[in-house]
Amino acid sequence: MSKVKRQSPEGRARQLTTAEGLSLPLTIASRSARAGALLLDLALMIVAVILFLIAAIAIGVGTFSVGEGAAPGIELLAVIVLLFLFFARFGYFLWFELGPRGATPGKRALGIRVVARGGGRLTAEAVIARNLLRDVEVFIPVMLLITGQAAGGVINLLLFAWLAIFLLFPCFNRDNLRAGDLVAGTWVVETDRRKLPDAMSVSAQGVPAATVTPAYQFGDAELSVYGEHELQVLESVLRNNQPEAMRKVMDAICIKIGWTSGAGDERAFLEAFYAALRARLERNMRFGNRKKDKFS
Repeated sequence: MSKVKRQSPEGRARQLTTAEGLSLPLTIASRSARAGALLLDLALMIVAVILFLIAAIAIGVGTFSVGEGAAPGIELLAVIVLLFLFFARFGYFLWFELGPRGATPGKRALGIRVVARGGGRLTAEAVIARNLLRDVEVFIPVMLLITGQAAGGVINLLLFAWLAIFLLFPCFNRDNLRAGDLVAGTWVVETDRRKLPDAMSVSAQGVPAATVTPAYQFGDAELSVYGEHELQVLESVLRNNQPEAMRKVMDAICIKIGWTSGAGDERAFLEAFYAALRARLERNMRFGNRKKDKFS
């Protein structure tokens, strides 16, 4: 069972212990960063919707002439517009947060991302749950207030109170959680903007760069045991550069692939394995073969 240990009573630093027994430090995203990311995402969605509507109107005017035969074409165009609005509202957050980076463009711009609080892979169920709750928290009461569909001043006051409670919800818990995060079991954390060392880079041809120690060579059978989630965990371990954690990860990998682990060369081993695994995953993704984790 994964568990979380707070590093600082006052700050946003946390220590996450994964199911594999690795201790990874992370920093909870600030409330201002989360609010800014949401505003950026909403702005992008509004711009995309406006551009789509302009294009749809232009197509409708240019294609369908006024008359009896225009009605079916206009109805078809209206259905397409409604479908686009539906997917823009629900698909935007789901599409980006289910991606390998776990972040929408707004979150990426602010340097934050969504992770599972238990230390495991971010599941589709968790992403769907946290985003469906956003409708209940914000979108539905805002739409009712804007469109004036709420009947009576008392109902409007209740909607304002409902909206205020959920908007201020992150202010009343130390992990800055939305209600959706609480239900889905997710955190929003800061991402490390530092670039990985050159020894961990991959060339344009999809092979490890020449700076990787050539003593370690891994075949497809050895690299096939891990996926994107394990690659992200390995990247975090290499960034943190904690000898004990690197030793544990090296031992776990060696057991998994049937190697005998040595001592004193943990970082070189992990850098070589990281580069080879990332190259394999990227190569397979170009052919539509994606491996999210070791279980898939």
